[in-house]
Amino acid sequence: MNLILKNNQLSWGDQVFPCSWGHGGIKLDKKEGDRATPVGTFSFRRVFYRADRLEKPETLLPLQVINVTDGWCDDVKDACYNQYVTLPYKGRHEKLWREDHVYDIILVVGHNDAPVEKGKGSAIFVHLRRPKGTSTEGCVALELQDLLKVIKESTLKSSLVVKD
Repeated sequence: MNLILKNNQLSWGDQVFPCSWGHGGIKLDKKEGDRATPVGTFSFRRVFYRADRLEKPETLLPLQVINVTDGWCDDVKDACYNQYVTLPYKGRHEKLWREDHVYDIILVVGHNDAPVEKGKGSAIFVHLRRPKGTSTEGCVALELQDLLKVIKESTLKSSLVVKD
């Protein structure tokens, strides 16, 4: 089953979930820093979660507990661009351990990772929505119960499909 974002709706099977996406809209030609959600089909790769905030989620996907040394490189000049990194890290990066709850659970999707192309966008995840449902920096965001359902029902053949 695929998670499909089309016509401003996110569907999972016959269910439609409230969601948020990039402040820069949905774009075919994704660029680093444009705050847009990329168009395409992106396989689910793995799940990160905060064990201090959530119970271990049920999933068939690879699962990893987030700790304070987890990061994701978004530095286009760095050899680890758009990859998981261990902090401290010299290149520009996002911290996966955050004070807010947005990254309490993260579904990593295969955007720009096979192969990685510098500048084509990094750290595109499915994560939790902000309390007021505001837009993201390019990710797709869901309510906790909806993301847990997707993760529980996903297989390694599941994907995020974004259509413009």
